[in-house]
Amino acid sequence: MSLKDHRRDYTKGGLSRSDLSSDPYQQFDRWLQQAIDAGLGDPTGMVVATQDESGYLWQRMVLLKDVGVDKGFVFFTNYSSSKAQAIDHNPRVSLHFPWNELDRQVIVGGVASKISKLETAQYFLSRPRESQLAAWASHQSRPISARSVLEQQLHAMKEKFSHGDVPVPDFWGGYRVVPDRIEFWQGGVNRLHDRFRYYREGESGWWIEQLQP
Repeated sequence: MSLKDHRRDYTKGGLSRSDLSSDPYQQFDRWLQQAIDAGLGDPTGMVVATQDESGYLWQRMVLLKDVGVDKGFVFFTNYSSSKAQAIDHNPRVSLHFPWNELDRQVIVGGVASKISKLETAQYFLSRPRESQLAAWASHQSRPISARSVLEQQLHAMKEKFSHGDVPVPDFWGGYRVVPDRIEFWQGGVNRLHDRFRYYREGESGWWIEQLQP
């Protein structure tokens, strides 16, 4: 297979300034709902890119769990994970929503900070019990000799919390990414894609600029 010959055209439709909301959160909500309605497998899946203390860049997929003007973009993780340690060093992160089936992507740049314990508890208690137990069982990002060890850890947590509710781990919680720029990208024919970036300058609100592909 020759990779240089593997290509397709982008024909899902264009994007013009008149299509955009003045509020990037409203625009994001609109596109997210369209991704959900289109039946995408993981419409809330987003790549989180971080930089650790050695300058190493890393990306991983997580799920968006909340979004809004007063909420930013919220996701959850183990606070001992590699992504959390990188955020502790450098809270500036990038998020990427790859809605390839719609010839769309959204790129978010901003600063991440931990959400409150109350917000974390409210979300944790809404999770399925098995997911709650998995949060306790996994020492996220740490090496493991075999999957059987992880399964043993999960079994131990099932035994430990066999009665009553599963408590919220103190090492687990959410991050809120407050953006200062959000780009909406729509694929176009002949690689003439449409790109619009919202950006903030101080407290004066959002500005929109069109970018060349």
